[in-house]
Amino acid sequence: MTDNFTISSITSTTIDAHLTDLANLLKVNVEGGASVSFILPFSQDQAAAFWVDKIKPSLQAVNCILLVAMVDNELAGCVMLDYDMPANQPHRADIAKLLVHPKFRRRGIARALMVEIEQQAIEQKRSTLVLDTANKGAEILYESLGYQPVGSIPNFGLNAQNLQLEPTTIMYKLL
Repeated sequence: MTDNFTISSITSTTIDAHLTDLANLLKVNVEGGASVSFILPFSQDQAAAFWVDKIKPSLQAVNCILLVAMVDNELAGCVMLDYDMPANQPHRADIAKLLVHPKFRRRGIARALMVEIEQQAIEQKRSTLVLDTANKGAEILYESLGYQPVGSIPNFGLNAQNLQLEPTTIMYKLL
């Protein structure tokens, strides 16, 4: 099943208008077990604080790009490109927070977000993209897009739901 969806950028001046939806998206993913830096219990206020305290300043400093996918004026997903890199890595960026709302999954949204964020990386003159994932399904998606696994780090972080240590897989793609 495919939906008609649009992908657009969120800026430091437009993030507030999407804050509730972004917080909901993050919260539902964490509650679903996504390993995206948070553990349960995870409140709506904590989710909103992440976007306001961590991402909005990066958007203001023009250190990252936040893309969202919309289906019928509803936030379906997001992805970020963090290109605030050290002086010796002006060619590199990190992919982060690829999130799709559970009711919009399996519709090509994650793939479309990744394709668009890669285009944004090219426009930022970034040729090496790096990401990490603890999700085997996401790993399959990334590999289908040309990302290469570097390896797995055991005991990397806590699982959001059961607080057990879990590994993460580091991946990269040369554009």
